Amino acid sequence: MDSKDGGYCGPECCPPNNEDNAPIVAACRTKVTTEWSRSDHVGQILCRLSNSFRMKYSVPPGLYALGAPDKQSDVFASANYKLSFDILRRSLKGINAWILVLDTKGINVWCAAGEGTFGTDELVKRIDENLQNVVAHKRIIVPQLGAPGVAAHVVRKKTGFNVYFGPVRAEDIRAYVEAGYEATKAMRAVEFDFIDRLVLTPMEIIPSLKLFVVYALSILIIFGLQPVGLVFNEAWGYGLPFLALGLLTVLSGALFTPVFLNLIPFRSFAIKGWLAGMIALAVAAPYLGVFEMGKPLAWFAFLFFPLASSYIALQFTGASVFTGISGVKKELKFAIPVYVAGAFVSLALLVVFKLGRLGMI
Repeated sequence: MDSKDGGYCGPECCPPNNEDNAPIVAACRTKVTTEWSRSDHVGQILCRLSNSFRMKYSVPPGLYALGAPDKQSDVFASANYKLSFDILRRSLKGINAWILVLDTKGINVWCAAGEGTFGTDELVKRIDENLQNVVAHKRIIVPQLGAPGVAAHVVRKKTGFNVYFGPVRAEDIRAYVEAGYEATKAMRAVEFDFIDRLVLTPMEIIPSLKLFVVYALSILIIFGLQPVGLVFNEAWGYGLPFLALGLLTVLSGALFTPVFLNLIPFRSFAIKGWLAGMIALAVAAPYLGVFEMGKPLAWFAFLFFPLASSYIALQFTGASVFTGISGVKKELKFAIPVYVAGAFVSLALLVVFKLGRLGMI
């Protein structure tokens, strides 16, 4: 790829090929720049909008040269998820460095560390394959969020390289290096603030909207189905308020809960999502005429929609630093049976309403 496509240029950008530089030239397969191209910016947006795109957005593992690195230049480890790689190289503007990309199967550093792909064995393998004779020092800087997957003492024993855990945010790397590879307390803090959470919400909203399409068709068919066939007036008259509540539920679970995560009481994402859904429903239901549609539909609304909001909110655990794998497993253990039971009861309430509407009970 060239410099107009992802900040890359070819091997000709590497140091002169002479005896002193031979190991560096051999390792310098690809040089990258700190500037983002138009395709990089588009890719960043698509990563937020499409799960299928995000899972394929990767760079080949190996060693990359940033600027004009030499044997004294720092080495920074990264995942081969391209957005992680791009954020790192952009943060190193004005620094000559090596970027050692691990094969994390296209997953970001934090998630890959939890899954084990950004791990000790992979780091050892990449060091052995790419760094021997390339740098004169024995120092490699690993993202702090990759620490759960990396045993520094094992890396040192097997490769001789000392692992330095860098700051949480790539923007602090320059200050970290200039401070002699010492991180301040602020550099170690994982904030996950309002903007951080807001940026991640499209990854939950869009999959939920895909499910909403199925839900919407089902609701319209259920309300419109009559002995003579589908009746539009019935489908639309009864269905419209529940379509609106469905959209509100998506927003309460995938947007409101993540954005106001620290303001909603309880630690459990399932409970947070349920509370957000219940509040949204309580505010909207009177305006949508839910209480005038009969008890079965009112009960259905106050059972189904808060639980749906809870389920959607629970999906955000994978993007949050508020909980870990054990916490997620604990939530799923009690939440899934509640969701299943709630779905059956909700369906039963719709059947009761429909049979009453048809004069069968």
